[in-house]
Amino acid sequence: MVVNDTDKRFKYLLYSRAFRSVAIIYMSLAFSLYLAELHIRIIEIGIVAAIAMLFMVFLTISLGMIGDRYGYRIELLCSEFVALVGALIIGLSSTTPYIMAGMVIAGIGGGAGGMRGAFSPGTNAFIANNYSDQKDRIRRYSHITLVGSIASIGGSMLFASVSPLSGFIGTLGAYRLLFLVSSVMLVASLASISMLTEEKRPKKTTKVMKSSSMRYSARIIVINALGGMGVGLVIPLLPLWLALSYGATSLDIGIIFTALYLAVALGSYLSSKIANRMDMINVASYTRLLSGALLFAMAFSPTLIIAALLYLLRGVMSGFGSPSRTAVNVRGVDIEDYGTATSIQGVASRAGQLSSGLSGYLMEFALPLPIFIGGILQLASGIGYKLLFSKHKKSDD
Repeated sequence: MVVNDTDKRFKYLLYSRAFRSVAIIYMSLAFSLYLAELHIRIIEIGIVAAIAMLFMVFLTISLGMIGDRYGYRIELLCSEFVALVGALIIGLSSTTPYIMAGMVIAGIGGGAGGMRGAFSPGTNAFIANNYSDQKDRIRRYSHITLVGSIASIGGSMLFASVSPLSGFIGTLGAYRLLFLVSSVMLVASLASISMLTEEKRPKKTTKVMKSSSMRYSARIIVINALGGMGVGLVIPLLPLWLALSYGATSLDIGIIFTALYLAVALGSYLSSKIANRMDMINVASYTRLLSGALLFAMAFSPTLIIAALLYLLRGVMSGFGSPSRTAVNVRGVDIEDYGTATSIQGVASRAGQLSSGLSGYLMEFALPLPIFIGGILQLASGIGYKLLFSKHKKSDD
């Protein structure tokens, strides 16, 4: 078997995702609690998360079009640089408006799920362009998710260290110092991306994308919008929800999310061994359905331990299903449209996550409400995979 240069350098993408995951997970976990420490109201924290998602919508579309024309490695570099700028602004600022601006630029209002650091604009397109075999894609997506989720433990450990550091430099000082540590991680990620090579792509023949790619992506957009709305209601303010609902400390939350990343890693490992032997639409659909059902149950959990166990089970489902969903998302897209198509699909998810602005309002009305509604929306997105893709399976294949 001949191993080309792109295959040999794939390890640098894994290195990048590891460094990125440490940084992004810490920043995402710290997001709501840091702002709360600055005496920002819950409703305003939700609005900041929504604005961050809105900025990411614009950035993702722009970078996707850049990737189709100039290369997905360039897209990855640009995405990481923007996150680095945001992290530096937060870490070096003591003024609330600048800190909020840094969080918007870094795009960290999207929550700290187990795959949060593994993927950024350009990742899906880069893999899809370089590896055309469906089973190979699922395997590589699984490796990305596995590495990202394991490295995310570093981010949750950084977050857990806020409490002990606070005794020496104060709570606000601890948050800022660790944002600067995250900046160093993003610099390492940038250096790793610079080592990547990619296969040549066909010349772009359309201004946006081919009609066949658009028709296929329209189905993904519907599903991602539903799923994104569910994620937006639940994940960005989840650390704050745990603190308000159960009195969880930063150490408790750090432990829960550390266990979550191990759960996602387990799901990703199982996916790399099993999922490519199964029907990818069924995997995509059923894992999303189960994820929604677990959130639904979590909303009514009487104790922190039960809520945490339900969330960990959801992590296993997410890790197992994500590679198959990602492969489904690109299999009907023309090779010259990978960047724009995956960006528009991602935009649908991020636009849906603007619901994070509503999450704060719902929490003030009734704490379980955003988790309950988020679970229903995740269930709906799982049903969407079966309804919108099983019908067209033959034509897509």
